Amino acid sequence: MGFFDIIKLIFPLLLIIGLLFGLLLLVKKIQFKGGRIIHSNIKVVHTLMLMPKKYMSFVKINDKIVVLGVSEQNITLIKELNADELEINETDNTSSSNFGDHLKNLIKR
Repeated sequence: MGFFDIIKLIFPLLLIIGLLFGLLLLVKKIQFKGGRIIHSNIKVVHTLMLMPKKYMSFVKINDKIVVLGVSEQNITLIKELNADELEINETDNTSSSNFGDHLKNLIKR
């Protein structure tokens, strides 16, 4: 088997891999183009994990709070509240505190 025979085998393989990569980029671009939520009046306020793969999410939409039950296979509306019924702390305190800080606070008590 000569050098040119190896080139004849590798060139079509590289060509197919390149075409598949280009197709992948095209599909990603088309898929995510229409899937973005642009509205700034929709915000996930808090998500609480109840069990593995089961969550309760509080979503703020305009002046309403929607409580959703989220599992792996469906999303269920639990309750719809007015925003003034709940005290909402919209600051993200997960970045400033970690597990060590919480543990130190518990030990101090």
